[in-house]
Amino acid sequence: MFGATTLIVKIIGSIGAVSAGLDLGKEGPLVHIGSCIASLLGQGGPDNYRIKWRWLRYFNNDRDRRDLITCGSSSGVCAAFRAPVGGVLFALEEVATWWRSALLWRTFFSTAVVVVVLRAFIEICHTGKCGLFGEGGLIMFDVSNVTVRYHVMDIVLVVVIGIIGGVLGSLYNHVLHKVLRLYNLINHLAVALFTSMCEYGLPFLAKCTPCDPSLPESTCPTNGRSGNFKQFNCPPGYYNDLATLLLTTNDDAVRNIFSTNTPQEYQPLSLVIFFVLYCILGLITFGIAVPSGLFLPIILMGSGYGRLLGIYMGPHTNIDQGLFAVLGAASLMAGSMRMTVSLCVIFLELTNNLLLLPITMIVLLIAKTVGDSFNPSIYEIILHLKGLPFMDANPEPWMRNLTVGELVDVKPSVVTLHGVEKVAKIVDVLKNTTHNAFPVMDDGVVPPVVGQANGGTELHGLILRAHLIQALKKKWFLKERRRTEEWEVREKFTWVELAEREGSIEEVAVTSEEMEMFVDLHPLTNTTPFTVLESMSVAKAMILFRQVGLRHLLVVPKYQASGVSPVIGILTRQDLLAHNILTVFPHLAISKGREKRN
Repeated sequence: MFGATTLIVKIIGSIGAVSAGLDLGKEGPLVHIGSCIASLLGQGGPDNYRIKWRWLRYFNNDRDRRDLITCGSSSGVCAAFRAPVGGVLFALEEVATWWRSALLWRTFFSTAVVVVVLRAFIEICHTGKCGLFGEGGLIMFDVSNVTVRYHVMDIVLVVVIGIIGGVLGSLYNHVLHKVLRLYNLINHLAVALFTSMCEYGLPFLAKCTPCDPSLPESTCPTNGRSGNFKQFNCPPGYYNDLATLLLTTNDDAVRNIFSTNTPQEYQPLSLVIFFVLYCILGLITFGIAVPSGLFLPIILMGSGYGRLLGIYMGPHTNIDQGLFAVLGAASLMAGSMRMTVSLCVIFLELTNNLLLLPITMIVLLIAKTVGDSFNPSIYEIILHLKGLPFMDANPEPWMRNLTVGELVDVKPSVVTLHGVEKVAKIVDVLKNTTHNAFPVMDDGVVPPVVGQANGGTELHGLILRAHLIQALKKKWFLKERRRTEEWEVREKFTWVELAEREGSIEEVAVTSEEMEMFVDLHPLTNTTPFTVLESMSVAKAMILFRQVGLRHLLVVPKYQASGVSPVIGILTRQDLLAHNILTVFPHLAISKGREKRN
């Protein structure tokens, strides 16, 4: 997911897709690109050409790798929107499964570096030597040249925009969910041809509008690759408002529709055509196998109906039509993505108008609330379709009625290993299972309790699959069943080797003679794994799993007795996902429906 090949394909694919004029954004790919770069830097490069510097071992653990990827994603948002604080909040609100104070300043430092580099390149490219890069400076969609004044009646209109955004956003999520199930049937070439034909053909339906006499001839009409008031098929002194929105880059389309103090620039019919077209393109384009983001298409759709509402409400409000477009974009994004704080800050950094803050907050809160009453966010829908195990922030109410013991009962029996295990058994387990960790047991251990002379079974800890493969690769075999000394382990393994996570059992060659030897697993075992009693509710276990950032959770029996295994199961992230639990316990779906009705 974060490899070098993925990074290269994502960069090239995103450049090609955006340059082709498809209805997609570069923001989503930039988040992924930033995450790939961070992951590769943390592990010293791609697998085949990895740098083995000693200091890199400090990043070769799951927690720091997650932190680096989180910093990379926030840097991607910052690079896309030139919004450093918005990038930090996006990582906090959407990306990170769990958050801590150290991660806050790390993401903030990352976005600060990004914005400094961006500013430096904008200064270098201000003469136009770098194409369209740097348009607008650090403020991409500046609307600070208009005074924001609103009264009580304007607040009512703001609430209406929020409600419309929530309804349309949830409707968009619902239809996109249906379309994505059939995305293999959508032909990439057909989407590209349809987009090109619509963007070139539909402007012929719009009427030519005379230029405002107060505007200089150099700005109206225009025929360049960027700018407002496109002439298209109109005579001199006239412009085509629909061509202004369609025959340009997506960034320029947003600037044009956000333009303030231009109440007569767009006709209602052109905005209706623009809105309907981008709704259709947004639904069919996102499913094709092209690096694409949802931010910009949703901004374009929302700004279309926001500006249209501003035209019809013009006589009854003091808010500029361009600001209505901004509020419409914010409402649809909140209605679809269900973000609030990060969206609010991103829009403030995009538009450079702090006076929009109160009404933007109202719009976002209302749109999110309305959207949540219909369906999940678009991110949750896509994660579910892809089968990615992203845990919800809060457990479902019905999870309180299910114990982890009941959960492990429906799973296959846990695969365990002995403290000193035969090589043949380890190879067999690695080849015939896909588990990432195995409990390690010791038989015949006499507990240090007075009156108990009989030996019992001890749970020594948990060993990772990667460490078992390392032991086989290093040929750390014993001819007799015995425990090793600490100095033997230090001679055979280094910190860097034990931090590695790559490798598979197919790469290991073991002879028939070595199969009869033994491996001491005690030194490679984590002796302090997290455990829970079988009587604990799934809701509590999920909270523990998420907040501590675990990968494995051992379930131990409530009652200890002779002949009873000290571990009855092991839970992973997949086991605690609500969808997977409901698949095994369908009767809980009925109680879930009753709770919703109540």
